[in-house]
Amino acid sequence: MRAEIKKNREQEEYDTAERCAILEVANDSGDDRVSIARARVRPGITTAWHRLAGITERYLIISGRGEVEIGELQPVAVESGDVVRIPADTRQRIANTGCVDLVFYAICSPRFRQSCYVGLEEV
Repeated sequence: MRAEIKKNREQEEYDTAERCAILEVANDSGDDRVSIARARVRPGITTAWHRLAGITERYLIISGRGEVEIGELQPVAVESGDVVRIPADTRQRIANTGCVDLVFYAICSPRFRQSCYVGLEEV
């Protein structure tokens, strides 16, 4: 890992086929052990079922309200300040149950790579 300051690049947020918007906060070879992305889910939207092959993920809920589903666990309501731990290779999705955007940081270790994303819904 190298010492570095990552500046806000709000204009680089993009929509995904997973039904959320992503802003890569820190995801590069400067730190292969972790990546951080800000996710934004619009009201009434549920992200697609998916899993991350070989990557453990944590959601740090920043604002809004939602309901998260992980593996075979029952759905759980989440809100600002909650942390969701998702083991590698475990199916997951999150729904925005509120009336404003649900915003959270997705913190992955090792760092997220698109090749590790496994969609679990038919397109």
